[in-house]
Amino acid sequence: MELNILNFIHQNLSNDVFNCIFIFFTTIVEHGELWICAGAVLLFTKKYRAAGICVLIALALSFSVSELLLKNLVCRPRPFYDNPDITLIIPPPSGYSFPSSHSAVSFASAVVIFYFNKKLGAAAIATASLVAFSRLYLYVHYPSDVLFGICIGILCGAIVIGVYKYCIKVHYSEKKSL
Repeated sequence: MELNILNFIHQNLSNDVFNCIFIFFTTIVEHGELWICAGAVLLFTKKYRAAGICVLIALALSFSVSELLLKNLVCRPRPFYDNPDITLIIPPPSGYSFPSSHSAVSFASAVVIFYFNKKLGAAAIATASLVAFSRLYLYVHYPSDVLFGICIGILCGAIVIGVYKYCIKVHYSEKKSL
């Protein structure tokens, strides 16, 4: 069924404009560049310093869970191996397919940004969604890889936000007791 979804996308949506758009969105997250830069920019602004720290921690956590842990436990081959008739329009990615680390780090970062700033966060979530869809469009992940990557990202972002809120609460309660 998942190959049917990928084949539907490939057969019905492929065109030169979308090729450029989705290659772009995959490329800007290839090594976390977009989210690392976003975290760094936030880190160096006084108002959003905590947001920058949280983005970078969420990115590192989601990358560790998805890329370093789960991919090596599940060892799922990428869909273009199951359908060798597909000609990729990007160099074939190395490593395993499940889960999508692009999706995980994008949603972890976007969730944190959204927590701190709704307008920037909405743009970040839209960007993360385009990154996630690009992995399907480019035929390098199954839909379940992307969906699970999104879930990992949201969970990692929520964990980082939860720890941040707990630390702020503890910090303010300590200040009040002094």
